[in-house]
Amino acid sequence: QVQLVESGGGLAQAGESLRLSCKASGRISSIYAMGWFRQAPGKEREAVASVTWAVGITYDTDSLKGRFTISRDNAKNTVYLQMDSLKPEDTAIYYCAASNGRLGLLHPSNYAYWGPGTQVTVSS
Repeated sequence: QVQLVESGGGLAQAGESLRLSCKASGRISSIYAMGWFRQAPGKEREAVASVTWAVGITYDTDSLKGRFTISRDNAKNTVYLQMDSLKPEDTAIYYCAASNGRLGLLHPSNYAYWGPGTQVTVSS
């Protein structure tokens, strides 16, 4: 089992930045990749970005590339999401997830472990 806990969410003004953190615990050795996803009210959960745990290869959602950056610190068992130039449409619950598999790293269905989520609200 892998346990995930997100932090760093909150309220921001449009144009500001936030950094989310996700600390993993448990069977860290079973993790192949970590991802960030988000879900706005009334919408499906969508991918933000993912990163392979060992090598650090990143996969980004095209529409968010350039504003959102994923990174990881293996020594701290933590994955980060740097969010810059925030927009009101970025308002959502942001979830961290861990995958044991190698395929479809931007698809929520391929992630077995999820954190409880952290709310990000961007005002105009």
